[in-house]
Amino acid sequence: MAVERDTKDWTWVLERPCHECGFNAEAIGTDGLAEKLRVGATRWSAVLSREDVRVRPGESQWSPLEYACHVRDVFVVFDRRLALMLESDNPTFENWDQDETALEGRYCDQDPAVVRDEMSANARRYADRFDTVTALDWARPGLRSNGSQFTVASLGRYSLHDVVHHLWDVGAPI
Repeated sequence: MAVERDTKDWTWVLERPCHECGFNAEAIGTDGLAEKLRVGATRWSAVLSREDVRVRPGESQWSPLEYACHVRDVFVVFDRRLALMLESDNPTFENWDQDETALEGRYCDQDPAVVRDEMSANARRYADRFDTVTALDWARPGLRSNGSQFTVASLGRYSLHDVVHHLWDVGAPI
């Protein structure tokens, strides 16, 4: 059973709190961003230990395992984007079809313990890159393929919302 594609442009969460999960990007300072990403990743460990980790709560929602796989991959995609922003001027990011990635990667069939370990490593790598960002780098720009503009700071906040929001999706503490 396929989940309906998410076609929403979630960049609005950078301008106002998320009405679903309560995340407020404007309240997140750059000084604690890396640690918040690390903590967010560790909260997925309990989710991946659930007996119902493979169960979809409805036709339109991924299982906790599928959400965890997505978050694991978010860390990889956004780490690449962050590296690009830090290494080049005003880059445009490759398009990422998260739904196609879920199908091709067979998220529903993955081993939760492996996903947990991969998520931890990916989150650590991404957060560690944020630890290298200098005061002058936080404003460096980058563009998503649809034209949405990010700075290094807003990219970090946007990706943190993904981690937090999907914890909310699966009913985990955020």
